[in-house]
Amino acid sequence: MTDELCGQYGRKNIHVQTGLRRITPAMLSADNLAKRFLGGEITPGQALAALKSAAPHFGISPRAIHAVDWLFRFTQPQDWLPGCRPIVWPSASMQAAELGLTATHVKRLNRHLVELGLVAMRDSPNRKRYGRRDARGRIVEAYGFDLSPIAVRIDEFRAAAEAYRAERAAIALLRRRATIARNSLRQTWQTYQECQIEDPALSGLQDAATSASRALRGNDTRATLTPAVVALETIAATARQALEMMLSRQGVGGSDSVEMCPQGHKNVPHITATNQTLNPTDTVMAQDKCNFVAGRENVEKSARSDEVDKSSTSRLDRHDRGTVMKIRPDELLQIAPRLKCYLKRASPSWPEIVDAADWLRHDLGVSKPLWGDACVTMGRERAAIALAIVSAKPPEDFTSSAGGYFAGMVAKSQTGNLNLDRSIWGLRERHSGKGINQSSRKSIHVAT
Repeated sequence: MTDELCGQYGRKNIHVQTGLRRITPAMLSADNLAKRFLGGEITPGQALAALKSAAPHFGISPRAIHAVDWLFRFTQPQDWLPGCRPIVWPSASMQAAELGLTATHVKRLNRHLVELGLVAMRDSPNRKRYGRRDARGRIVEAYGFDLSPIAVRIDEFRAAAEAYRAERAAIALLRRRATIARNSLRQTWQTYQECQIEDPALSGLQDAATSASRALRGNDTRATLTPAVVALETIAATARQALEMMLSRQGVGGSDSVEMCPQGHKNVPHITATNQTLNPTDTVMAQDKCNFVAGRENVEKSARSDEVDKSSTSRLDRHDRGTVMKIRPDELLQIAPRLKCYLKRASPSWPEIVDAADWLRHDLGVSKPLWGDACVTMGRERAAIALAIVSAKPPEDFTSSAGGYFAGMVAKSQTGNLNLDRSIWGLRERHSGKGINQSSRKSIHVAT
């Protein structure tokens, strides 16, 4: 069969053989890329790796990558040297059989590779793919797939891959921030419910949080996710501030009592601080002042009492930031970093650590009654340390859940079999990166 071409002056008897490849703008662009190939230090593995890493950024399908990967099986390192050309010539029947496609699908796939600017086609006079190499393995003549466009674009692929990795890392960070904000909102709503707080602004805050969460759906770029996450974090912070204001109006102490609900629950025991740090000399001084009458001795005794009171106050301040079980608050944050997101400053005191642990228990599945039992049995600071230890352990250390593990620690504390010192030592070893040998792991397991 022949096709007749119509010229400017009418129909001419110029016959063109059918079956030749149609020239398209994409084919011309691929040919121009191939002409820029000069060869160099690029290896086939480097070129293919650059393409694969940039494929998600350019939206190149896995099927196209698989087809290019298959073509690279036929190229050799010397084809990429200066003065050479990386051309491969597998037959159409082999390509169809190897890729599991029909002849028609293979033609469409090859055209798609050309349109992507990954290969250029080198057609022979008889429209067949073939080639031959000399004794050194260099290509003397070849017709088929020219892979040089990939080598020409290797810097473009590497830059795109780096940008894609940075974008995905930023998106992952934004999604973690969104998860933290959602968890904060859940904790806030739960506290509102547990404490039966009536706040007129609560409904509006919940609606705003729901709308902000919906705005996150379907967004997979940093530009669209950033404002949505910032909005959700702003709502979470506003809700937390509103909760703090309502709790302060109702006279609920933040660190004086573990029980935050003013009405209380029948299943939650009343909890008071067990680690009293009062100086016994205060009682002595008070008794001495009662025994002395007015006069010079009473004045001197009162002055000494004031000095003792000042030293006692300074010791209380030091205790708030000092060591409990030979560990300071800042060191506890290093080995148990999950407490940090519930703290307002980087150098907290022990009461602030206890408050943060009370919020962290929601994430670990520790109920409020169990937390109350832990504070009564261990003391508030030791209970916070135990909860921090649980938060720092990997999930595989738990037989059932983190909450169940903490319940076991409370039960051992009630029988006097809990040894937190060993667990703290184990976390220090793990945090320092020295590693823990098998015997150390056994001792940690026994301790908790």
